[in-house]
Amino acid sequence: MVRAFVALELSRGIQEQLTAAQDLLRGSRARLTFVEPALIHITVKFLGEVPDEKIPAVMDALRTVQVAPFKVAAHKITVNNPSRPHTVWCTIDDAGESGRVFRQIEVALEPLGFARETRAFTPHATVARVKSPDPSLFTAISQLKDREYGSCRICGLKLKNSTLTPRGPVYEDLLEVPW
Repeated sequence: MVRAFVALELSRGIQEQLTAAQDLLRGSRARLTFVEPALIHITVKFLGEVPDEKIPAVMDALRTVQVAPFKVAAHKITVNNPSRPHTVWCTIDDAGESGRVFRQIEVALEPLGFARETRAFTPHATVARVKSPDPSLFTAISQLKDREYGSCRICGLKLKNSTLTPRGPVYEDLLEVPW
C-alpha cells in the first residue's frame, strides 16, 4: 500500500519565506506541529492508502491532466477554521488555476474508485497543525497579516508517497507530470 497524494510544489523561495512566519508562530502558546519548510506544498488531492497494483493506473490517469503553467502567489497566514483551528496555512492566489487542476484530477481519478471531494477546493500551503489552540495563536497570526511570501510558476503536478515516521512525514516523488 502507498499513502499517496497529488501536489503542486512551491519554490524554495516561498518555502524559505514561510520559515520566517513559522518562527513568529513558535512564540505563541498554542501547541503546534510545524511542517518542515522543504515539504511545504499545495495538496490538490489526498488519495489515502492506495494498493501498489493500482498505482500504475493512477499514474496513467494523472498524465491526462494538462493545463498551461500558471503563477501562484503566497499571501496571508490564517487558520482553516477560526472557531476550531486544526491547520495554520498560507493562502494561495492563482486566479483559480489550481482549482482547474483539481477538477481535472477529480474527473481522471473517479473511474478508478476515488470519490470526489465534497468540500470546496481551497488552495493553501499548510505551515503547521494545531494540536492545542491558544488565543496567542491569533495574536501571532495578526502580526503576519501584511506579509507576502513570494510567487512562483507551477509547471506540473506530482504524485507523492507519504511515509509517516515519528520525526514527521517523508515524501517520495512517484510521478511528475510536466506542463
